[in-house]
Amino acid sequence: MHFAPVVVPVMALATSLLHASATGAPPTKPVEGTALTVYSSADPRGFDPQRWIQQQRQGNDNPWGVPGYGVVKVVRRVTMPQGSGTLSFTDVAAWIDPTTVSFVDLEDAATTVIEQSFQFDLVSPSKLTERYIGREVMISSPIGGEFKVFQGTLLSATQNQLVVQTGDGIHIVAATGAQITLGELPGGLLTKPTLLWKIANATAGEHLIRTTYQTAGITWRADYNLVLDGSESAADMSAWVTLLNLSGASYLNADLKLVAGDVQRIESNERGAGSGGMQPPAPRMAMDNGGFEEKSFFEYHLYALPRKTDVMQNATQQIALFPPVVGFKVKKELVFDFTGGMSAFGEPMLDRAFQMAAKGNPSVFVQFENKKNEGLGMPLPSGKVRVYKLDPADETLEFIGEDLIEHTPRNETVRIKLGEAFDVVGERTRTDFQIDTTAKRMSETFRIEIRNQKATVQSVQVLECMFRWTNWKIEKANAKFEKKNASTVLFEAEVPPEGKKIFDYTVVYTW
Repeated sequence: MHFAPVVVPVMALATSLLHASATGAPPTKPVEGTALTVYSSADPRGFDPQRWIQQQRQGNDNPWGVPGYGVVKVVRRVTMPQGSGTLSFTDVAAWIDPTTVSFVDLEDAATTVIEQSFQFDLVSPSKLTERYIGREVMISSPIGGEFKVFQGTLLSATQNQLVVQTGDGIHIVAATGAQITLGELPGGLLTKPTLLWKIANATAGEHLIRTTYQTAGITWRADYNLVLDGSESAADMSAWVTLLNLSGASYLNADLKLVAGDVQRIESNERGAGSGGMQPPAPRMAMDNGGFEEKSFFEYHLYALPRKTDVMQNATQQIALFPPVVGFKVKKELVFDFTGGMSAFGEPMLDRAFQMAAKGNPSVFVQFENKKNEGLGMPLPSGKVRVYKLDPADETLEFIGEDLIEHTPRNETVRIKLGEAFDVVGERTRTDFQIDTTAKRMSETFRIEIRNQKATVQSVQVLECMFRWTNWKIEKANAKFEKKNASTVLFEAEVPPEGKKIFDYTVVYTW
């Protein structure tokens, strides 16, 4: 039997009384029910809830790899023994961590738990047959197209074979297809995971108690659907939370909260640890017409469902994160990055043969401001954003790309990469290179030609990295540019329909 330490009694009650004295109001008496807070470290890129459900169907019920956990809070009325006695607490999660259990008697603060055990030896066909070794059984086995009955003492149940001693000898019967009739349920086997507490209590009778514990096997992720309008300058967005519950318990009529952020936990090597992004605090934001209510909580974000829900075991379910947002502004961007986002070398790159000549298509991005005046302004948990556009020919939505977003606070920019443009082409050519190692000076000239084969004007951006060295200066350029950081400049242009735009610039490096 496994015994675990328990966090017991008065601190929670004392905290409640302190709060009541500070506000002048009596403490609110808890009501019976279940509350569930789910923490997630799921990576939206690789986490697929359906994979875990499929594993569960195949008999693999180990949830340690599920990237998240839950904190379960139960207020329940129980019959308390007087003096020293045992209290059974059933319907806990099968994957509970017993070391996290806390117990408070809300009727009598003097009640204490002096010992705890977690009973998890649940009924299963294999355990039942193991417990019946040496006892009377009846086995009906299909043999030669008929069922033959063997009644006697079960001697063994291993390697998919049953060995039974009957009045006419010992028989070895294949377990596959066999039906076994047993007597009563053997002692020690349970139908539900159970906490057993040894209680020291002065007052017998009905008591309201509250217990809290952590369980593995439960997590959540966010999914967003973005629909662009015909002008590609506005969009609608809906957001969903997908819950995965493999914790071994259902939480009926429960208060549900979700936490976004990296809450540190010390995990054993066998379980592994997840990670997420920690976010700065933000004021509470209640969304009208359904969805979760969001608020800052410590250094994380807490999303509370303002209604009760059922979180069923071995299931996934979707809940609206917030009501659909209609008609907020978006901006489409076509971005060339011929240098692939590289940065300056740690020492001067003097190799004449090294150049970043390239030809290709620009990446397509959609970006918007997560601001309240745009109908948004709610901190967005990390997740996958799928983008669609309406085809006016048949009024259907067509998928045009998807991307991942990190935890995004309010008032920040959300930028989604959709793919590459088809009808806009760019070509980057080096037209000159000069180097004087004595003077410690080199110059490089590039021509960038953007061709637009569409019938409409296209706005394009060209990112250029001065990768040869950190000390550089653009001496000549036929277009304005913006210095984005220590090694990157940005050119912007409107490319006419079925036309082109050419950028020429010369950069000088000294060292």
